[in-house]
Amino acid sequence: MFDTVRENVTARQVFEYYGIRVNRYGMCCCPFHSDKHPSMKVDTRYYCFGCGEKGDAVDFVSKYFGLGLKDAAIKICDDFHFSYDESYHAPAKKVAHEKSLLLKFEESEKYVFRILSDYLHFLKKWKTEYEPKDENSEWHPYFCEALKEIDHVEYMLDILLTGDISDRAFLIADYGRKVIEIDRRLKQFRSRNEEKSI
Repeated sequence: MFDTVRENVTARQVFEYYGIRVNRYGMCCCPFHSDKHPSMKVDTRYYCFGCGEKGDAVDFVSKYFGLGLKDAAIKICDDFHFSYDESYHAPAKKVAHEKSLLLKFEESEKYVFRILSDYLHFLKKWKTEYEPKDENSEWHPYFCEALKEIDHVEYMLDILLTGDISDRAFLIADYGRKVIEIDRRLKQFRSRNEEKSI
């Protein structure tokens, strides 16, 4: 039964069947957390960059309707008019090596997205907080950094949200070390601010 569902129905088909709108980029607002801007990528499987929810059609129906996996698979079979044999149990599949590579990619992607989102928040804050008071004021380094980086960071976040997998993988490989450095700097910035407030 599980194989019947997984071979015949994608996560996107199930999402749309149950009334969740997926845009032309394969993105939708995550139904599992308060999501105002689309942060979930949906294709044969789904993955949310905001809360980390992921899975296939069966996993989605299970969580969305509060059903066990078997009942979720039965619901899909009934709704999509597939026949199945309830007494049949598919043999357990060996976990493929590609699965762990996909998991590593998803973890890296989520980390990069989170750090870049935090960085964008700080850049926008710095742009207003450190804006020169008048034309004779010296420009603060944080203000200069905000002017230089905001558009670039927004562009990278757009790629992570709407780009195809090759674009996202290239961004993570190319920009990964810089993201680690940004993460380190933001932690230092936060700790300095916490010390000042004590």
